[in-house]
Amino acid sequence: MTPENAPKSRWSDLDRPPLNEAALRHSLLQPGGLWTSLDIVAETGSTNSDLAARAGSLEEGAVLVAEVQTAGRGRLDRTWSAPPRSGLFFSVLLKPGADVPVERWGWLPLLAGVASATGLARAAGVDMYLKWPNDLLVKIDGEERKTGGILAERAGDDAVVVGIGLNVTLHTDELPVPAAGSLALANAISTDRDPLLRAVLRGLEQWYGDWRAAGGDPGLSGLQEAYAAGCATLGRRVRAELPGERSVIGEAVALDSDGRLVLSTEGGGRQAISAGDIVHLRPAG
Repeated sequence: MTPENAPKSRWSDLDRPPLNEAALRHSLLQPGGLWTSLDIVAETGSTNSDLAARAGSLEEGAVLVAEVQTAGRGRLDRTWSAPPRSGLFFSVLLKPGADVPVERWGWLPLLAGVASATGLARAAGVDMYLKWPNDLLVKIDGEERKTGGILAERAGDDAVVVGIGLNVTLHTDELPVPAAGSLALANAISTDRDPLLRAVLRGLEQWYGDWRAAGGDPGLSGLQEAYAAGCATLGRRVRAELPGERSVIGEAVALDSDGRLVLSTEGGGRQAISAGDIVHLRPAG
């Protein structure tokens, strides 16, 4: 059998080794901790969909990781795809329950953004930025590029599934669009996915615990301040593309207590944006 005809194994690409499931479970599944189970699958359509379908039978803190997703989704049902083992594609099951009023659950994707950005900055040695509401940015040759995204979805009455997709080792010719990026292209000091995943999950555990202990209060838990500090959208002139093919242009001046982006519009008015796509119209600073 020639090398070209040899069947590919999970170790075929030595630059992209598989995640170490046993080691990750050993380090993350601790008594009294948030994470209660961790499963890694070679391939699936969407970890969010899979975890949501099983939410009723799983404990809070279930983690599902896929080495490749064939039908990964972002906001507005946009697709998210990448070569096998080139990134981190995972979802977690959270059940805030009676500790946090439902109206504050909208902070969960922002919380996941803060946890991901701070964890990756430490583990990968790359400056991370948050684009409201759910994008993770890096700078490549001085240009902001999206390297990750977050999608939070309700799963029944008492649960939320938070999915995170992150480009880790994608090369330029593998990027889905020119505006995308990866940790490798941002000159990360490490692209070992095991410590990167541990860093994000530990950050999530800490921020979620603090937020839940504060009854979901974004001010008391420090979440609102932390998100604002890392948000590349604030202080920028932006265009908010809203549902119904509407748009509004203004300067992003604040993040309110509901996690909405507050725009200062022409004429001195202010408008709080709760959902929509944000386009940065001028550089920060």
